[in-house]
Amino acid sequence: MRKQYLRILIALIGAAGLAKAAKGQSVDQIVVNIPHEFVVAGKTLPAGTYRVNRVPNSIERLLVFSSFENRTSAIVLATDVENIPADKAQISLEQVEGQYFLSKIETADHVFNIPVSRSAIMEAAARSHSGTSASGSSD
Repeated sequence: MRKQYLRILIALIGAAGLAKAAKGQSVDQIVVNIPHEFVVAGKTLPAGTYRVNRVPNSIERLLVFSSFENRTSAIVLATDVENIPADKAQISLEQVEGQYFLSKIETADHVFNIPVSRSAIMEAAARSHSGTSASGSSD
């Protein structure tokens, strides 16, 4: 009889732990496929599939952009977070002088606005006029 109670107790503790882990994983996480190289947080990333997650136990505006296929990542600090559920999870890119810049991330729960700095735009313009590429594959 004691063994049966112990088994039930272990099963309940395990189920409670799984429920808490599952709830924590779904907040502000999306997977996107970006067909061309782009700039995020001053870093040029190659085309590919990226996972965007909010950093757990941190400020609401801090996100991680990561790709297992490209083995690259970047930490993004949104300037503004709106508590508006998006119709569909997506990202927005601004194109300047042939270079793409991450400007917005929309998840099921929030809209994160990402700053595109004037210096990053000027760098992209200088690269396009000099004919050099930043890094990674380009479209």
